[in-house]
Amino acid sequence: MKKLNGDNLKIALQRKGRLAEPSLQLLKSVGMDFDYHEGKLFAPCRSFPLDLLFLRDDDIPEYVQDGVTDLGIAGLNIVQERGAAVAQLDCLEFGSCSLSIAVPRKGPFKTVFDLEGKRIATSHAAILARFLDEKGVRAKIIPISGSVEIAPSLDVADAICDLVSTGSTLRMNDLEPIELVLKSEAVLIANPSSLKDPRKKQLIDRLRIRFQGNIRARKTKYVMMNAPESALAQIRQILPGMKSPTIVQLAEPGMIAVHAAVPEEFFWDVIEKLKQAGASDILVVPVEKMVV
Repeated sequence: MKKLNGDNLKIALQRKGRLAEPSLQLLKSVGMDFDYHEGKLFAPCRSFPLDLLFLRDDDIPEYVQDGVTDLGIAGLNIVQERGAAVAQLDCLEFGSCSLSIAVPRKGPFKTVFDLEGKRIATSHAAILARFLDEKGVRAKIIPISGSVEIAPSLDVADAICDLVSTGSTLRMNDLEPIELVLKSEAVLIANPSSLKDPRKKQLIDRLRIRFQGNIRARKTKYVMMNAPESALAQIRQILPGMKSPTIVQLAEPGMIAVHAAVPEEFFWDVIEKLKQAGASDILVVPVEKMVV
């Protein structure tokens, strides 16, 4: 089997699961050129001094902590559950879910305080224990590695603490969430020693610039519009966070074209206000990359 390049930066990725495909897509979108097929344990990049290792998600924090890999992409829930000594660098804006306490829909439990002295099944025992301690609730934690949602129906537990994405699994098992424990998403983590190594730190910074550019692009729309020149001052006030939009004089006297990047979260409010200010022929296109 081909050996890893000892001089390359190494990053651990989830081999299977909800973060596996988005992690690969993120790397490819920032220019990482590599070959991958299911079952592959590692892949070198041809376009960047980086080796990819494919691991069980539960193992990624420890591999990063122990310096087997310099970086890792893992769910925040896994990072906090394992309690590994790693540096959390960036939230990657994918893999969002919630770790929540859920109970039988027609049961007597309405708040976490109703679970005093009761049994809660979970695969996130460490996070749940800290949460219950903060709330002052003494409940028995039942560690379960999988199929947590069936624990109440089997009388293994009175409630569960599990990851919730759409909530469909809870509904199928006649459960409802009553308490949010943790909001989770994919995060980039690093080995602290790697951040102190000048050569590795430089490579990590280069990779992070690419990641951050991709994240900004996903959260931004590029807007082009025509408008009366007299409306420019008002349009500039409407556009959020722009140092200066691009202004182009049109052939028609008194008319200009305005180009600007608009954050996704403000997009529709901004568009409505631009229309009211006199903007017309508004064209919106996605942003592929955005480096500031």
